[in-house]
Amino acid sequence: MPTPLADQAGAGGQVRLRPPRNRVDRRAIAYWTSRGLLVSAVAVTVPAVAAVVVGGLTPTSGWADWLWGLAALVALPALAVTLVMPQWRYRVHRWETTDDAVYTLAGWLWQEWRVAPMSRIQTVDTQRGPLQRLFGLSTVTVTTASAAGALSIDGLDAERAAAVAERLTEVTQATEGDAT
Repeated sequence: MPTPLADQAGAGGQVRLRPPRNRVDRRAIAYWTSRGLLVSAVAVTVPAVAAVVVGGLTPTSGWADWLWGLAALVALPALAVTLVMPQWRYRVHRWETTDDAVYTLAGWLWQEWRVAPMSRIQTVDTQRGPLQRLFGLSTVTVTTASAAGALSIDGLDAERAAAVAERLTEVTQATEGDAT
């Protein structure tokens, strides 16, 4: 975890740069692993099915062997990413909300550390895809008046995500500023 650069907001509500304190829900590891397995399965299955089809249609062409090799070549890094990425993301992902700002730290190879002052927040949304619902998780997306785009907090417990979205909406409405 990065070394703290500053604590809490400064005098007068000034936002100070520092890493967020809260981890995402531990179930996010299983969610990210399952999502990785699904993507990996598709990436390996497509060339494998093509190898079976091509091998049945033209058994002496050599294309089936090439497609089986491609399936194996894709399977090894896909499996490695599926096993490593969720653990790494869980160690890195952090979030926090204060009365002054939303803080996020996300990524696994390329990490992004973002701070959004409450006065810059335009919308707060929650998303729950089918796989997230299976794990009881949700994503909170905070859209800001920034060219960098929205901040996302992926892997929150669904109830906690709803509470965070409600709190952010309340604080944002009470914060002066035009979010532009």
